[in-house]
Amino acid sequence: MTSLFSSTTIGPYTLSHRVALAPLTRMRSEAGDVPGSLMVEYYSQRASEGGLLIAEATAVSVRGNGYLGAPGIYADTQIAGWKRVVDAVHAKGARIFLQLYHAGRQSHSDLQPGGAAPLAPSALAFDGLAHTKDGWQSATPAREMTLHDIEVAIGEFRDAAARAQAAGFDGVEIHGANGYLVDQFLQDGSNRRTDAYGGSRENRARFLLDVTAAAASVFGGERVGVRLAPGGTFGGMSDSDSSATFAHAARALNELGLAWLHVIEPRVSGSQEIVEGAHAVAARELREFFHGPIIAAGGFTPQTAAAIVEAGDADLVAFGRHFIANPDLPHRIRHGLPLNAYDRDTFYGGDHRGYIDYPAAPQSVAA
Repeated sequence: MTSLFSSTTIGPYTLSHRVALAPLTRMRSEAGDVPGSLMVEYYSQRASEGGLLIAEATAVSVRGNGYLGAPGIYADTQIAGWKRVVDAVHAKGARIFLQLYHAGRQSHSDLQPGGAAPLAPSALAFDGLAHTKDGWQSATPAREMTLHDIEVAIGEFRDAAARAQAAGFDGVEIHGANGYLVDQFLQDGSNRRTDAYGGSRENRARFLLDVTAAAASVFGGERVGVRLAPGGTFGGMSDSDSSATFAHAARALNELGLAWLHVIEPRVSGSQEIVEGAHAVAARELREFFHGPIIAAGGFTPQTAAAIVEAGDADLVAFGRHFIANPDLPHRIRHGLPLNAYDRDTFYGGDHRGYIDYPAAPQSVAA
């Protein structure tokens, strides 16, 4: 029987267990959106022999950030900071992919060059927040992207992948979830275009496929993953036929020979809350259309993670909140050790507190 602690293969890499670190926005980068010593320590703490880490959503463009303090990969000056992170993770025997994202309409003019409006597939009002120097603020109304804007954005994903490769990452993940730009194109609640990037689900999936192909042109498809959120509502997202939209997206992505499809379960309400009693369904449903490795995420406990892997509905499980509070989470799960409680107040921004000061379990406890 397949278990969380049986080996598996992701692209060209063999992993010794199936407990992955989910990409988690923590907003601890330094000036210039550069990873510093805090981030090096954070990722190093969570690296384990044969494990997989997916680094946090990282802006592919100076226009693509929606959170002050989140890191970037849009400038060569950011490569060295990320290389320190990668080297520390590799020294622990783990693999690390970088998640590439563009916030799209989930941004604010204070974060944009020259105070410009954020970009989006369509200029539709929505109730979202961005994090600026003045704290959390309502997002600035967005401007509809031109075809030239779209071409530029695709190039930014390609260039970001090249910088990630220069930093030594094992691969990249395209962030197509949580109401950011790729997701905004995919779902018809946010995409009202009538050109080649709007209208039919085939057209709405075009931007997702174009940026994924752009990253694959750098790394090869086997070292590129994609994250989707079927039924996700975070960021004001909606679709008139979510099942058909995401089935099409999964089927099209399957043709690209990717490292994985990373699925956020719709039982996650907003960015944090879990709908009690709801079961993981999205990964199981998309397995019909995507035949490569599937990573499931969203409200898993050690017990439910073990169950979805044993059932064959997912190949790995990505943990967020529990990995924040337990830097040695795979060790704790393997040995049935109690988990530290997490502190929501320190999830986003701040200093070392709630970031690198959670204790690991004494190794002697598992002896």
